[in-house]
Amino acid sequence: MGNVPSAVKHCLSYQQLLREHLWIGDPGAGVLPAPVQATQLPGLPEYVKIVEVGPRDGLQNEKTIVPTNIKIELINQLSQTGLSVIEVTSFVSAKWVPQMADHTEVMKGIDQRPGVHYPVLTPNLQGFHRAVSKKLYGMGCYEISLGDTIGVGTPGNMKKMLESVMKEIPLSALAVHCHDTYGQALANILTALQMGISVVDSSVSGLGGCPYAKGATGNVATEDVIYMLNGLGINTGVNLYKVMEAGNFICMAVNKTTNSKVAQASFNVGIE
Repeated sequence: MGNVPSAVKHCLSYQQLLREHLWIGDPGAGVLPAPVQATQLPGLPEYVKIVEVGPRDGLQNEKTIVPTNIKIELINQLSQTGLSVIEVTSFVSAKWVPQMADHTEVMKGIDQRPGVHYPVLTPNLQGFHRAVSKKLYGMGCYEISLGDTIGVGTPGNMKKMLESVMKEIPLSALAVHCHDTYGQALANILTALQMGISVVDSSVSGLGGCPYAKGATGNVATEDVIYMLNGLGINTGVNLYKVMEAGNFICMAVNKTTNSKVAQASFNVGIE
């Protein structure tokens, strides 16, 4: 690079880092190339399915009712990111979860793209809340997501829990759902990956929380999970930059700051 100052060299290398991990490419070209994959570490899955829960689990904890058209637009933007599963809404009583009162309108209003699944939550089936993982699997559930919804778990807890559950349930039927209250979500997810888990729930911008646990923060941010997986050489098929755009949209709509560390650090950084 000749006599280019070292500060500029560092800036250029940082821009390259963003292109590789954020799947940004050349903004002037109008095309987003596939991300440069890092060398995959041994013992990790080649592909991880990201289950986006932001429109349901993320928004249901917002105190201010989010307009139906905003929810629909968020889901439509997420549908264009490469995500294969987007949890849309919850068919629950508006008395208990007012934010989900427009579930029918949301389902009818979204543009459902081929190859994308749009599950909804129906938590009030009689007796369902009493069933444990083994019973759920025996009832025909094809996937059981193990949740740390108040975010107190550690990698050690995650390892012990999975070791116990894997004695009863096939690994292929398990997923993890981590909140980040104590900053342990990514470490917990990495532990799960090392044990063979290949399905991870996350929420755009880290939206969410737990109404039953004071101080519990949101789900792990989808942006942060994808950034980590890109760095591990694990394929997700998801365009991280487009996820950040969707995150920026919903944060502006609900007037809050993103909880994603990746988006905070890089979304507004100019790519020269």
